[in-house]
Amino acid sequence: MADPSKKRRISNINSSSQTAVSSTANTGGPSEGNGGEDRFVEGSILRLTMKNFLTYDYSVVHPGPNLNMIVGANGTGKSSIVCAICLGLAGKTAILGRGDKVGTYVKRGCAKGSVEIELYKTSGNLVINREIHVENNQSLWMLNGRHCNQKTVEEEVKTLRIQVSNLCQFLPQEKVGEFAKMSKIELLEATEKSVGPPEMYEYHCELKNFRNRERELENVVKEKVSFLEKAKQRNERNKLDVNRYYEKKRHLDVIELLEKKKPWVEYETTRKHLEVVKKEREEAKKQLSALKQAQAPMLRKIQLIDNQLKPTETKIKAKTLAIKEASLKCKQKQDQMDKKQKEVEDIKQTLKLKQMEEEDHQKRISNTKRTIEDLKAELAKVGDQPDVTPRINVVNVELRRIQVDRAKIEGEKADLRRERDNLHAESKMLEKKLNDMNNMMNAKEEKLRGRHRDTHTALQWLRKNKQLFRGNVHEPMMLVINVKDHRFAKYVENHISFQDLRAFVFQRKEDMETFMTEVRDTMNLKVNSISAPESSCAKRAPSRNIESLRHFGFFTYLREMFDAPDEVMSYLCHQYRVHDVPVGSDQTKAMIKTVIEEPYLKVLYTTEERYTLKRSFYSNKISTSNSAVHPSQYLTITVDAEEKRQLEQQMKTCESKLREIDERMKALQKEAAALDRRDNELLAEKKQLSELKGKKRQLEQKISTKQDSLKQMEHNVIDLKKIEEETEKKIAAVNSQKKSIVIAFMDQMKLRAKLTREKVYLALETVGLMAEKNKLENDCREGSSELKTTEHKCSTLEHRKVQLTEQCKGLLKRAKTICRMRADESLPEDLRNAFSQLTPDTLDEIDAMLNEERSRAECFTGLSESVVHEYNRREQEIQHLDKELEDQNKALTDYRQNISEAKERWLNPLKQLVEQINGKFSDFFRSMQCAGEVDLHSENEEEYDKYGIRIRVKFHSNTQLHELTVHHQSGGERSVSTMLYLMALQELNRCPFRVVDEINQGMDPVNERRVFDIVVRTACKETTSQYFFITPKLLQNLQYAEEMTVLCVHNGAYMLPPNQWDDKAFVRRCLRRSART
Repeated sequence: MADPSKKRRISNINSSSQTAVSSTANTGGPSEGNGGEDRFVEGSILRLTMKNFLTYDYSVVHPGPNLNMIVGANGTGKSSIVCAICLGLAGKTAILGRGDKVGTYVKRGCAKGSVEIELYKTSGNLVINREIHVENNQSLWMLNGRHCNQKTVEEEVKTLRIQVSNLCQFLPQEKVGEFAKMSKIELLEATEKSVGPPEMYEYHCELKNFRNRERELENVVKEKVSFLEKAKQRNERNKLDVNRYYEKKRHLDVIELLEKKKPWVEYETTRKHLEVVKKEREEAKKQLSALKQAQAPMLRKIQLIDNQLKPTETKIKAKTLAIKEASLKCKQKQDQMDKKQKEVEDIKQTLKLKQMEEEDHQKRISNTKRTIEDLKAELAKVGDQPDVTPRINVVNVELRRIQVDRAKIEGEKADLRRERDNLHAESKMLEKKLNDMNNMMNAKEEKLRGRHRDTHTALQWLRKNKQLFRGNVHEPMMLVINVKDHRFAKYVENHISFQDLRAFVFQRKEDMETFMTEVRDTMNLKVNSISAPESSCAKRAPSRNIESLRHFGFFTYLREMFDAPDEVMSYLCHQYRVHDVPVGSDQTKAMIKTVIEEPYLKVLYTTEERYTLKRSFYSNKISTSNSAVHPSQYLTITVDAEEKRQLEQQMKTCESKLREIDERMKALQKEAAALDRRDNELLAEKKQLSELKGKKRQLEQKISTKQDSLKQMEHNVIDLKKIEEETEKKIAAVNSQKKSIVIAFMDQMKLRAKLTREKVYLALETVGLMAEKNKLENDCREGSSELKTTEHKCSTLEHRKVQLTEQCKGLLKRAKTICRMRADESLPEDLRNAFSQLTPDTLDEIDAMLNEERSRAECFTGLSESVVHEYNRREQEIQHLDKELEDQNKALTDYRQNISEAKERWLNPLKQLVEQINGKFSDFFRSMQCAGEVDLHSENEEEYDKYGIRIRVKFHSNTQLHELTVHHQSGGERSVSTMLYLMALQELNRCPFRVVDEINQGMDPVNERRVFDIVVRTACKETTSQYFFITPKLLQNLQYAEEMTVLCVHNGAYMLPPNQWDDKAFVRRCLRRSART
């Protein structure tokens, strides 16, 4: 312990419980000898002041420059000091792993709290003050007494190399387990920031950026090389096409010149032909004039005859019209005669029809008389049959009875159909509800699969292999727990850890071992399993009846909010005491100061918060911590198991009733069929009886009807004699009309004959004149044959001359158009020379050469000018790519040189740093009769983002070195490894202070003593920085150093105020007590 003669640094920590009385805790430890601040490292904490912060009303802590041992019972406020350091240095609440809102760190019942930290700085100490307001979770910052923002504080803290987010420098209680979870890469980055030179982490980040840029450049170069190679290959393939294109173009040029020359040759040929036609036309005109003079006398005679023929032809036409008119009148009279003849025939036909009608009338009278005689004979036979009326009455009674029975059956069938429809509707409704419940369970499974796939895989295996287990096996709790009201899900989910929510629950331990052997060892799945208590705790009674707590706003215990299988509920009652955790309302929140004074309450819930109560072993005072109740993620989907069972039972009942109804319907159908058969038989019998009864009545009615019909027919007899006389009178009147029509017809016939004779005489006169004219024309025609031939020749030559003239004009215009000449322009000299150099001069020769050149050009298929343009463009592109590739390769070479230089600046110091850490780490482990190594690990030296620090440890002589992970080592081994790694970093002294909170909780006494010795030796060296070691307990007879400062945190109502604490008197009493023992 420290020499009493040396000057002591006194730190007073005032702590308050839930009562109004504050308590004082004195902390003491030796100073550095001169009592000054010269041993403090730049950025070390000189003073920490807390007001209304967590458990403290007001407290001032003065830590020492080396090891600061903060000791106190659980719940006294040790971790509150850690929280104050973190939040006072602008750290995030997430670092602490407690409440996520900064307002929750203010002492309960206070509107605001503050933390003030004084940091050592050679140019003048730095005082940071943070005032926290509960209402809006906001903070006010001050730096050396001046208001500022959080960003300014963060920058000042960063310049002092303080990193509260780095687990290698600041390790709060809730984050101890996360150190072992850090990957090698994360551990390297944390180590670089913590103990490396300021530029080391920057070099590392720069190298990672350089490497990413190098990859980009390499990819660009590869892409350009590939593209360049492909472009060259494509151009090499296209080179032959280019040569063929130029060869084709030479042929096309010749074709173009020939096509220009051809219309000129055609024009010249046509022009020469036109001159020949003009000469032939002049000669034909002269010959035609001589022939016309020889034919003139005969033509005059023919004209005279034509003049005589015209009057005769006019008279013939007049006679023809008169004959036509007389013929028309004859036809009209003939039509009138035919019409009268038809009238006579119609009158005769009407008489004949009347005669036939009378004959038919007489036959119907005779037939009716015979029918009456036959019906009377049949009526005489029917009168002898017996009466059938009694039998018909019996049949009617039985038919009515069948109708009543059928109505009853139909009524019962209708009732059954209604009942069946109702049952079908109820069954569909039940089926829908069951499907909805099953869908909810599926949704729960999907959430489980998304959050923890290994557990979901194990669940599928369990469902297929349940026969392997002897006791009850329950699926993960989150699937079998059914919250009765989704609003309560958040309380259950906040109370039970996710590790247990995804755990399988077993009734028998041997079943759990079988399961874990299969899924964890064989299938390599990371799953949790739980064995339920041997004696069930599911029905365990709460310590107090809920009625006694209702005046505080509590309305139920947590167990009553959900259903679960007996084994699951038993485990939750045993492990989480869900039967004894009350849940309250806003009233509970309002009365929280009174509620927490109640005995037996350890955990309780209000509407939005969870409260944990701890009672001090020394002062019996209660300390509380609270946290926000987070919304539920998994248990909001609720399925009432009892309701589901009832629905399934109702479903079975419906199916049973439906089967009974179907059977009854079949029986009723059979009865109805039997009644139908009997009904048909009775109806047939009734029909026969009715027919027999009504037959006599029908015969009498028929006889009466026939007799009436006979009287009517006899009364309607036709008078044929009178009709015949009327017919003869009608025929005589029509014949008289016919006579006058015949006289008129004969007069018209005579007129037509006279006109016809006169027309014949005129026609004979015309024939004589026509014969003379034809003789003259024949004589003239023999002399004019040559004249017509000559006329035709002249006409043909004239037409040909016009055609050739137009053709010459068109050919000349076409030739000039093809040669792109104006209409008034003559053939250019260069084109004339080009035409003369071409061998063919005739159209046939030109056509032959054109065909030949075209055939050669057509051999070059699939070629176009774009091939040449593409070839030339790609040649330029290849040249440009060659230049770009050269520049890129040069840039890549320069970049690699820069990377090599940056790598040397970063890697060599890093290797030396890791070697130093490894030396200290290995020495610490050897001092504990264990083995440990720290090395720089990388699978590829060029992948700078894959570098990491690998920690390998061995705690037993018969094992190999294993990498430090959350799975391989125990909790205590991980704590030892973490502590020794931090101590290995401590001597490198790159950060102003380190904080480690309750890391020794999982260590066994032997390892705890060894680690403590190492911490004291290392952290108390003059070359090390400030170190805070927080622990709730210490082993006896530990070795302490004078350089360390021990801060004892006490909490209770009977502690002295700071101004009344006498540390010298306290030491004297301790010495006297030691002397007596």
